[in-house]
Amino acid sequence: MTREFEMTDIGLMSYYLGIKVEQKSDGIFISQGEYAKEILKKFEMENCKPVRTPVDCGVKLSKREDGENINPTYFKSLGMKLKLVGYCDSDWAGDVDDRKNTTGFVFLFGNSAFTWNSKKQPIVTLSTCEAEYVAASCVCHAIWLRSLLEELHQPQEDAN
Repeated sequence: MTREFEMTDIGLMSYYLGIKVEQKSDGIFISQGEYAKEILKKFEMENCKPVRTPVDCGVKLSKREDGENINPTYFKSLGMKLKLVGYCDSDWAGDVDDRKNTTGFVFLFGNSAFTWNSKKQPIVTLSTCEAEYVAASCVCHAIWLRSLLEELHQPQEDAN
C-alpha cells in the first residue's frame, strides 16, 4: 500500500474511538473499560455497586418535593449513546498563486474530534459549486465510519 498511497506507519493501533485495542499473539482484544471509568468518574460513581442496567427503563424524572431540580438531560446522558457528527468545507480558489482550493473535514464522536483532514486539492475548480462537490468526498469517510460504528454496536440513526 505504501507504493500506492502516501502514508506513515505509526505502529499498532492501541486506542481508537474510545476503544482500547490490544493486539496479542492469540488475538485482538477490544474493551471500553477506560470509557466506562470516565463515565463513572463524571457521575461520581467510582465506588458504586455494579448492576446490569444502571437506569430503570421508562423512568420519568421530576424534582423532589423537598429538594433541588434534577436535570434529566444530564442524568440520562449516563446511558446515552454517543453520536457521530461530521463537518466538511472547502475554500474556493483559496490559494492566490494557483487558485486551487483546500478542503477539510472533521468528525466528532460525542464531544471529541477524533478524525480530521485538510488537503489542498490537485485540481482547479471553476465554481464554488464544483469546489463543494470535490469537498463532498468526505461522505465516503462518513459512510465508512458509520459502518465501523455499526460493527461496534453503536449504530448511528440520524444523518451526520
